[in-house]
Amino acid sequence: MKIECSPIGVIHSPFRSLEDMPIQPAGAKDVTGSVEVLEVFQPGLDDLEGFSHIFLLYLFHRSNSFDLRVVPFLDSRPRGLFATRAPRRPNPIGLSVVQLDRVEKGILHIRNVDVLDGTPLLDIKPYVPKFDAPEGVRSGWLETGGRHVTKHRSDDRFT
Repeated sequence: MKIECSPIGVIHSPFRSLEDMPIQPAGAKDVTGSVEVLEVFQPGLDDLEGFSHIFLLYLFHRSNSFDLRVVPFLDSRPRGLFATRAPRRPNPIGLSVVQLDRVEKGILHIRNVDVLDGTPLLDIKPYVPKFDAPEGVRSGWLETGGRHVTKHRSDDRFT
């Protein structure tokens, strides 16, 4: 089976290099950016302004390989890739929840962006707490290691 995706836009951020980037939106508090949606897809932005937060699905376009065991940013021991949010993956798809400040002529102005400038955008979905914030969530090994996410920055382990 062959799967093909084409970008619907591009994500812009102040991060020009993979080094020293926030590793999750929680570590990018108040970092502003924008999403430039291709003109053909702009009618799909109707009614999006009513949402305070959105999911951005994007391509880790600088990723070129993967390992099934990785030492994630918030830990010092190897973990299974699928128990991490490491950017080098078999299908290099990224996901971030960002704050939507406003929509202007095909440009989404966003906040809490943790994405490399120039990243190809694959899709946008509204964040809906009743759908997306289940109760009784467990966070595995991140229940202890994840508390440092706001201070931790990327390094060269996934470049």
